[in-house]
Amino acid sequence: MATIHRPRRGSLAYSPRKRAKSEVPRIRSWPEEDKARMAGFAGYKVGMTHIMMIDDRPRSLTEGVEISMPVTVLEVPPMNVVAVRAYENYNGGLRPAGEAWSENLSPDLARALTVPKKTRGTSADDLRALGDDIVDIRVVVHTNPMLITGIPKKVPELMEMPINGGSMLDRLAFAQKLLGQQVPISSVFELGDLMDASAVTKGKGTQGPVRRWGIAIAKRKHARTGKLRHVGNLGPWHPSHISWRVPQLGQMGYHQRTEFNKRLMFIGTDSAQINPKGGFPGYGLVRNQYILIKGSVPGPIKRMVRIRHAIRPGKNFVKAPEFLYVSQESKQGV
Repeated sequence: MATIHRPRRGSLAYSPRKRAKSEVPRIRSWPEEDKARMAGFAGYKVGMTHIMMIDDRPRSLTEGVEISMPVTVLEVPPMNVVAVRAYENYNGGLRPAGEAWSENLSPDLARALTVPKKTRGTSADDLRALGDDIVDIRVVVHTNPMLITGIPKKVPELMEMPINGGSMLDRLAFAQKLLGQQVPISSVFELGDLMDASAVTKGKGTQGPVRRWGIAIAKRKHARTGKLRHVGNLGPWHPSHISWRVPQLGQMGYHQRTEFNKRLMFIGTDSAQINPKGGFPGYGLVRNQYILIKGSVPGPIKRMVRIRHAIRPGKNFVKAPEFLYVSQESKQGV
């Protein structure tokens, strides 16, 4: 009988496959910008639809022709800037050097944290006195899920957004202008921008190695063992432990994942242009500002998605897309 050989399936790059600690994705790297602006934004996944647009991809077989393009709809109400935080170098890393909180905070913020009564002795003007010690400027922002009718959530998500572009004084001055304001997505992104979308994927619970790692089901002659959907070998006797590389059962899904170089197709304010008859399945009607992103993004419906400017956009020529039609056909057969 010929030797049965099949390369392993499933990338080890995503190990350990365990549940995410928080539904608010953690972003560790941010791209450099030419001008001072907020480096990212956050929205909620509504669903998918399709648009008809003129293909503007260079050297495409359908360049200049009308094509259909799948898009993901994100509802993006404005985000509130509640604090400005300055960082300094310390012991090979960063630590907060000072922060300034806004005086007019949303009442919904008290649902997420105990609002500080004072700014730890530091105001937005006092941050300038830190001078050359400042190496990073970030703003503390929170979402506004209370403005969205499709999400039964009252607690806003709190996160940090860096201010990129220009000198540290330019960033600090820009952050000071944002303090206490509501920032729309149109001040962060423009049509045609490439972005990275991060979210926590749909959780699937405990699954076996066949579904979790894609290993082969055992052959017919192995049926007498009663273990057709198990891994064939757990490893050698010596060393007497099971390596983490062996595909086994465990948590599947609910992992943080990032999709790179997603193109921003449209920024809309009129929800009547996007809502299908009967609303989006499992979500309802869009009532706030929304964006259309080319392709799919991680996570189920109603999951929060964080977006940033593309950190590795390559040399793709990007401009505002020319689309002709947005599908509003019912997703429920109404």
